[in-house]
Amino acid sequence: MKTSMIIIHNMNDNHTNNEFLYRPRWLGPLVRSAVQDHPVVILTGARQTGKSTFLRNEKPFSSWRYISLDDFDVFEQAERDPQSLWAGTDLVVIDEVQKSPKLLSAIKLIVDKQRSKIHFVLSGSANLLLLKQVSESLAGRAVYFNLLPMSLGEMLGLPAPDLLTRLMEGNFSEERIIGQVGYDTLSLMLKGFMPPLLTLQDEKNAIGWWEGYTTTYLERDLRQISQVSSLVDFRRVMVALALRSGQLLNQTEVSRDTGVPQPTISRYLNLLETTCIFERVPAFTINRTKRLIKTSKPYWIDPALAVYLAGYHDNKSLETAREVGCFFETLVFLHLKAVIQVITPRPRLYYWRTTTGKEVDFIIEWGRKLLAAEAKFTAIPQYGDIRNLRLFLDEYPEAVAGMLIYSGQEIKRLDDKIVAVPWHLIAGIK
Repeated sequence: MKTSMIIIHNMNDNHTNNEFLYRPRWLGPLVRSAVQDHPVVILTGARQTGKSTFLRNEKPFSSWRYISLDDFDVFEQAERDPQSLWAGTDLVVIDEVQKSPKLLSAIKLIVDKQRSKIHFVLSGSANLLLLKQVSESLAGRAVYFNLLPMSLGEMLGLPAPDLLTRLMEGNFSEERIIGQVGYDTLSLMLKGFMPPLLTLQDEKNAIGWWEGYTTTYLERDLRQISQVSSLVDFRRVMVALALRSGQLLNQTEVSRDTGVPQPTISRYLNLLETTCIFERVPAFTINRTKRLIKTSKPYWIDPALAVYLAGYHDNKSLETAREVGCFFETLVFLHLKAVIQVITPRPRLYYWRTTTGKEVDFIIEWGRKLLAAEAKFTAIPQYGDIRNLRLFLDEYPEAVAGMLIYSGQEIKRLDDKIVAVPWHLIAGIK
């Protein structure tokens, strides 16, 4: 039999020599634990979130056989003779696995035969949970993880914070001023949190990086998932959604503003979610005395992608932008997601809004407990900023605490159950 062709270059995540300055990811311990009990572990995430770098640097995966379907010869081999790819080993990493449905069928067969012996980590730039052929082939055999852009804490090599669990457990009573932390929130919202951005020598080059990212996404990644008749229309929809990140999603309104039919808008939304660059947060719909909105709320997975698509390219224009609060909320969303992912059991994330317009940006459900959080782009929190948090806490006795996440530097108690915290606390900076 012909020996397998193992590709350990041509990675999805293109880095300079600074790649060797690897920052551990918060998700690492959970993925390492999962491979001990599951024959297949699936790691998804948007392009450039660092999946390949993670698997090349994190033990034990760094010593496993690495196979990339981005290489055409390997892809052809996967289609023709998939079993040859893992001949002679029982520890295998396969990147961009969604490109080969035949390979998934072969993995299913080998796992069913040798469940206790062979282990796969499958990674891809598409949400494999949303791809029918993957979910059907690996049902009951796989556990899934999603690698997000890096949190600020991960960029600085810090461990995941325990802020959320302490609030949930009623074990948070701090009030203190945080010193200068050496970064500017607006600059971070412009630059973004993708790992390759760490190597930029000049932050002004981030705009060019995001331009290239968007072009590659439209011309390559998107077309690998589905046929899109008009990339111009698709990008127009992306821009419209960027201006609505963190706001209620009205597809009819997006259709009117872009001139793209509503059924096409719905399809484009599904494609954005499938490629992991966009997510819809569901509404918290358990109502007690108030009628609630059930529409989902959209977020881009990196605030800088939304900022770039919306056309803001410098601090001055971003600071005065009408949408700056929503972009800050998108930054908070990314960091809340990063923390929630590493809590066991994993909390669920919602938002809450009444039909009269009273809204709380984030509701975190952990078992029978609820934590309400509001994001506010302000240096000085006001008591008026927590009006809707108070309303939610009064409505739901099981809500243990409320949190105003803002862009200042002081941990401040605003109410018996509500605390204002600088956003970088949820990023792991103390």
